[in-house]
Amino acid sequence: MKTKKAVLFVQKTLIGSCLTLSVLVWGTVFADTYEVSVTNLTKGQVFTPRLAITHIGGKLFTPGAPAIEQLISIAESGDIEPLMTLLESFPQEVTDMAVGEGLLMPGESQTITIDGDPGDFFSLVNMLIPTNDGFVALNGVSLPASGSETYRSVVYDAGSETNDEICTNIPGPVCGGAGGSPTDEGEGYVYIHPGIHGIGDLDASEFDWRNPAAMVVIQKM
Repeated sequence: MKTKKAVLFVQKTLIGSCLTLSVLVWGTVFADTYEVSVTNLTKGQVFTPRLAITHIGGKLFTPGAPAIEQLISIAESGDIEPLMTLLESFPQEVTDMAVGEGLLMPGESQTITIDGDPGDFFSLVNMLIPTNDGFVALNGVSLPASGSETYRSVVYDAGSETNDEICTNIPGPVCGGAGGSPTDEGEGYVYIHPGIHGIGDLDASEFDWRNPAAMVVIQKM
């Protein structure tokens, strides 16, 4: 268990209400250690590097609302660096960040170690490949005060790129296409991903899935 510096702050909003954090803390805050096991439950989809975050309340995104650019970078290309850079500018709101390195193949699991304060929330996000702009996410769930909690995560669509399923528009080892789509406005809002329909270069029998796509077990150490 680590002791963190005492902090005092009030409500702040990160990028247009996408991550709203409201809390008043006064005194000594103790950070606990959590182990987060992530399992890929899909048949043919691959998880890009997973970004895990502990934070003081709030959400990374709001279903039905536009995604921030930093989340779009993850959903379209698997690039977690822009979101990490953004969150680093809010040290009082973000307790810790950790990355599950490498690709997580179907059926595989990986454990991520991260610190969190009592009362913190936990978020996890990564791209699903091959998709145009699909991402797996836990969006601000409570850290367990003791023991463990198990969550089953669905796939969201960032709404930033048309789901044409054409390989030139999809990065990763299957397609090897481009990640970003600056000229494609997509649907304009985050929603539950409809899956792979075989309308382009991807075989639905191989790459489609049924939610949930990930099992996430958060264990307090």
